[in-house]
Amino acid sequence: MMNSVVAIDGLRVVRGGRTVLDGLDLRIGPGVTGLLGPSGCGKSTLLRSIVGVQRVAAGTVTVLREPAGSRPLRDRIGYQTQTASTYDDLTVLENLRFFARVLGLGPDAAEESLAAVDLAGRRDAVVGRLSGGQRSRVGLAVALLGSPALLVLDEPTVGLDPVLRRDLWALFHRIADAGTAVLVSSHVMDEAERCDALLLMREGRIIAHGTPAEIKESQGANDIESAFLALVERGDAA
Repeated sequence: MMNSVVAIDGLRVVRGGRTVLDGLDLRIGPGVTGLLGPSGCGKSTLLRSIVGVQRVAAGTVTVLREPAGSRPLRDRIGYQTQTASTYDDLTVLENLRFFARVLGLGPDAAEESLAAVDLAGRRDAVVGRLSGGQRSRVGLAVALLGSPALLVLDEPTVGLDPVLRRDLWALFHRIADAGTAVLVSSHVMDEAERCDALLLMREGRIIAHGTPAEIKESQGANDIESAFLALVERGDAA
């Protein structure tokens, strides 16, 4: 608990009458942590619970030693959802200045966030005319406003080509190296090797937690996808 950025105990979430997460216990530390699993397994629900925007039926979620969703965390967590949260008819800089004002931040915050995602050269570009990778960077820049201690990203690389995904993961690590804990969800197994730590998820359960090397070794596998399949087969057999 002392070194945990996120501590979850007995988390239970029910959505639409269906139990999505049931009795989840979890600890997440600093660095870049990947939350990997197939679509519909509960990744977004878990991230929403950590950010504090998901109603929970039972259990506790503690983030940076505060209850998830509490007032002290509002300017300490950056959150990028799967749905774009920027305005297509505004420029990159106009978007950042708008959200900076909403957060009560000074004029320098937009410039700092813009520089952090390497978009200074596109500051006056209208967001609706940017490429997919650049739009993802704008959303990431918004999430970085105020230099959050925890950055939560829900499938930020979906639909991007391999080069853009590589560049974004390099950016995630630069952000983590600067002191921000980064939690990234994905359903693309080949992104697993880019993480410091991994959470493998299936049907609302965490079926493995460790470094990529530890998880592969535990299953005698050469890659994370093979390790994931081995874990699924063992679980189904049990």
